[in-house]
Amino acid sequence: MRLRFTKMHGTGNDFVVVDATQTPLAVDAPGIRRLSDRHLGIGFDQMLVVEPARSPDTDFYYRIFNADGGEVSQCGNGARCLVRYVHDKGLSAKNALRVETRSGIIEPRLEKDGRVTVNMGVPVFEPARIPFVADRRASTYALEVDGRKLEISALSMGNPHAVQVVADVDAAPVASEGPLIEGHRRFSERVNAGYMQIVDRRHIKLRVYERGAGETLSCGTGACAAVVAAIARGLLDSPVRVDTRGGVLEIAWTGEAQPVSMTGPAQSVFEGEIEV
Repeated sequence: MRLRFTKMHGTGNDFVVVDATQTPLAVDAPGIRRLSDRHLGIGFDQMLVVEPARSPDTDFYYRIFNADGGEVSQCGNGARCLVRYVHDKGLSAKNALRVETRSGIIEPRLEKDGRVTVNMGVPVFEPARIPFVADRRASTYALEVDGRKLEISALSMGNPHAVQVVADVDAAPVASEGPLIEGHRRFSERVNAGYMQIVDRRHIKLRVYERGAGETLSCGTGACAAVVAAIARGLLDSPVRVDTRGGVLEIAWTGEAQPVSMTGPAQSVFEGEIEV
């Protein structure tokens, strides 16, 4: 079977996007791993699959698969690419969409300047819902990693995040420490490990070791989680500029029980077909 796809990226977080609105995707986890290989396949951080709506008040259903073949519930940079994709492909003439994911409904909107804004939903802090093992909710937690205690914030943006503040994000041990946090026993579904350097009260630098993908050039939900965690701790003021290694995002959050807004670019790179 030949698979038609579009290669896209959102601030360097790269995707293969597949239209499954007419024909269901027939690729399993080993097949996704082969396709994600940057030497022998296409190469991507995540595969995004656009499916017909499952609810009458939504436009599409959106599935996300990490490079390791595992299906996840949310991807912020992917959501921006999704709305650009369906608009460019003529699957919808709407600039604003309601899209269902495994974690709920998101509302991406194509702006006049070509960027995309996504209502990412309300962040979750309750440990059991992240999920994260803790006696009670707190603004920070001590996490023992490789014999050291790290101070992290734990929350969910539709997927779990562990965010820590570092003095120099470029010197942070993302490659060595990130996998240890990702697979930590207190996160039963694994976790995305974020490293945030605060430049000023409206500006941060960020790196994220993503579960199932490793460090990526950008992580949209990671940017949301970092900003929310820091605002909740009184360290930042909304809106916040987030410098990732792949580009700039703008994150806004007005506080407890309110949704997070993310704005950033989404770009098509090329079209292709591959035998699967």
